[in-house]
Amino acid sequence: MLAANLSVITLLMLFGMTPLAAQPLPQALRPTLEAANQQHQTAQQQWAAQQWRMRKDAPLTRFISDPEQRQTLLTRIYQEARLAGLPPDLILALIQVESAFKADAISSAGAVGLMQIMPFWVSELGLPIDDLTHPPRNLRYGCTILAHYLAIENGDFTRALARYNGSLGQTWYPERVMRAWRDTWR
Repeated sequence: MLAANLSVITLLMLFGMTPLAAQPLPQALRPTLEAANQQHQTAQQQWAAQQWRMRKDAPLTRFISDPEQRQTLLTRIYQEARLAGLPPDLILALIQVESAFKADAISSAGAVGLMQIMPFWVSELGLPIDDLTHPPRNLRYGCTILAHYLAIENGDFTRALARYNGSLGQTWYPERVMRAWRDTWR
C-alpha cells in the first residue's frame, strides 16, 4: 500500500507532472504516451489487464451500451487504479455508487464526473484547465484522492471511503460501495 503521507511531489507524479511542469500534456501526445506505457508492461501484465476487462465488460453493459466506450473506460480504470495501488473492482463500485457511470454527472453539492470530484481538488492537485467531466482526468483525481485517504487511514477501506464521501464517522456510504463491490464487481 501507499505510505501514510503522500508528499506533494508524489501527488504531482501520480498526475503525470513534475513539480516544474506548468503545462498539461498536449492531446496529440497522449496516444504516444499510452502506447509507451503499454510497451513497458510485461506480457503477463497485459494478459491480466485483458482478462480483467473481459470479465467486467458484461456487468458494465447495464450502464454503458457502446462496447468501444466500455473497453476504453475499463482500460483507463484498470490503469489508474493500479497506478494508485487500488483494486480496480473497488473503483468500479465507487463509480457505480457515485455517478452510475455518467461522466457529466454533477451532484447537488457540486461534485463532478464519474468519481464525483469536488472542484476544490483542482486547486489542490491540478491545473485550472483540468476538466473534471473528462473521464481520464476524473479517474486520475479520484484514484489519487482515494489512495491518499486509504494511506491516512492505514488501509482501512471503510474509513477511507467515508473520508472520500465526506461522511467520516458514518458507515452508510462505505457500506453502499462495499455492497456494489461484492454484488456486482467481484
